[in-house]
Amino acid sequence: MRKLLALALILALALPIAGLAEGTYELALVTDVGNIDDQSFNQYSYQGIKDFAAETGKTYAYYQPSEDSVDARLETIVTAIEKGAKVVLTPGYLFADAMGLAQDLYPEVNFILVDTPPAGVAAKNTYSILYQEEQAGYLAGYAAVKDGYTKLGFLGGMAVPAVVRYGFGFVQGADAAAKELDIQVEIKYWYSDVFWPTDDIKNKMGSWFTEGTEVVFACGGGIYLSLVAAAEEANKQVIGVDVDQSYVSPRVLTSAMKALTKFITLSLRAIYDNGGVMPESMQGVTATFGAKDDAVGLPTEAGSWRFAKFTVEEYNAVLEQLKSGALVVSPAIDVQPVVTNAAVDYQN
Repeated sequence: MRKLLALALILALALPIAGLAEGTYELALVTDVGNIDDQSFNQYSYQGIKDFAAETGKTYAYYQPSEDSVDARLETIVTAIEKGAKVVLTPGYLFADAMGLAQDLYPEVNFILVDTPPAGVAAKNTYSILYQEEQAGYLAGYAAVKDGYTKLGFLGGMAVPAVVRYGFGFVQGADAAAKELDIQVEIKYWYSDVFWPTDDIKNKMGSWFTEGTEVVFACGGGIYLSLVAAAEEANKQVIGVDVDQSYVSPRVLTSAMKALTKFITLSLRAIYDNGGVMPESMQGVTATFGAKDDAVGLPTEAGSWRFAKFTVEEYNAVLEQLKSGALVVSPAIDVQPVVTNAAVDYQN
């Protein structure tokens, strides 16, 4: 019945598909909310496909749903398959429902999901990649406080699990550093409910900076553009997300990264090394990668390391604790972190 309803939905819909490529393409990415050139989640997920295509000569394209809905996502996935896709990559928690349908409708197609498993039971043709964003957020918060910042902010997009893990990890890291230094820190915390820049976000960030906030961690696609604009006007600092965003502005202090491109490329390679079929070790599996897998961290290259006091050596010491398991960051997203040395202002 579920399949019949999905098929009826596909036949009934007549939504235009943005970003529709001409010709046929073997590898496809269907974007999350936001654009392919967001300099963050979508763009660097797509880079994983492009890197693999450069190695193998495979054709590739991206497709963008016409609207933020399950119907539009499902139809766009179908369009990608009709255009020749043998592997479809969907980055983002919001794809869970659409992929739960698509995996059953197209058992011959390989599906790779990033940041979420499919809704329902994962089929053998799906593989899900999750990251321990709480670890990356922890490192960013810890480093900022160790570097001397005591008035911090967290700007989230939609409160989806990956964003919440980043934010709660950030709070835990800032609190841990403050406890070690025997100081108190303040953190303003807010979800904008969008993944794109808006004047409202810029204005709110401007007010935070006017009130004394020194550095804000932006987590959610293109919303960082509004934050950077406010930070440049106020001469304050920004923490980027997902990838090293130091090139965006000298206001970017550091970035809480996860290895998006690396693990997407590795997954594609595993499929094609197995004759284009999902390997048994990946069939219906949800894999979670963190510090122990070199999957999360802060950029340490000379041009990206912009801390004045906190050193790379100190950072590496904390990173090694995460890798060994000596330091555990709570991944819980249903309860706010318990803090001792941080006053967190959760705003609506």
